[in-house]
Amino acid sequence: MRYLLVGYGNIGAKRKAALGERCVATVDPFNAAADYRAATECDPARYEAAILAVPNDVKVELLQYFLDLGKHVLVEKPLILDLEVASDLTRRARESGAVWYTSYNFRFEPNVVALKRHLDGGGLGRIYRVRMFYGNGTAANLVGTWRDSRYGVLEDMATHLIDLAGFVFGRFGCDFQVWELGSYVMKGIDHCVLATSDGGLVIECSFLSWKNRWRIEVIGERGMLEMDGLTKWGTSELVLWRRKLPSGVPDEHRERVAGPDPTWSADLAYFEERIRAGVTSLDNDAWLSRTIKAAAAAPTRGMA
Repeated sequence: MRYLLVGYGNIGAKRKAALGERCVATVDPFNAAADYRAATECDPARYEAAILAVPNDVKVELLQYFLDLGKHVLVEKPLILDLEVASDLTRRARESGAVWYTSYNFRFEPNVVALKRHLDGGGLGRIYRVRMFYGNGTAANLVGTWRDSRYGVLEDMATHLIDLAGFVFGRFGCDFQVWELGSYVMKGIDHCVLATSDGGLVIECSFLSWKNRWRIEVIGERGMLEMDGLTKWGTSELVLWRRKLPSGVPDEHRERVAGPDPTWSADLAYFEERIRAGVTSLDNDAWLSRTIKAAAAAPTRGMA
């Protein structure tokens, strides 16, 4: 499948590297290294699919353009939709036979895949509690850019973890309560803590960590899992402790995976599976949109 890459920044460059020769051209109005300034300049006969690695405020318009051409579209997360826009995109996709898929590439982190395998195998028994944390220290870099939006860290980082709540932990469609929202450095939200209504799954995301950090903790009746780190930062580790009954030092097993980051290629393969199945990401987009909008309506702490 041949791709047109729209948006040739940091993420766009990663996509181009994963595509290799399948990327027929790049589009970016602000990057002189791109082949075109606008998507309309490229002959649609040259490609079957497009990737949108662009700011959030132009995603829908570009998505509409490509769906009307009958081109499949991979959209870099997030895709925040209202009901009217969701209905319009669904109609366009149905009429043209095209598929859109909003990418959440952390699904394909090797240790996220391994963690899901352990959970699906039932080895931990009933799951008591899940905590996920994703943070970095980019707040000062984001101030004044398009990423310092109303939703801030909610759409930038929390969407990844909400997506995993559904994809890995079987909580798809659940509601989240807001435990904390902060706007300490940015105009938008730069720190958040969300939890499912039963408190069994807690998400914390922050632009104020000052050090990149990723951690997932899962406690079950027969053991515990901890994932620490992402391959894009270097080494990721998954630790499994199997409980000894009635008590005692648990058996321990460690799995370490080093970079480079394999998620971009795996995500492309998943997108092409969705194309063959003829399934858009509408349901996931709608759930995440509803969750982010509801969370953003809560009061915040701090002052930008």
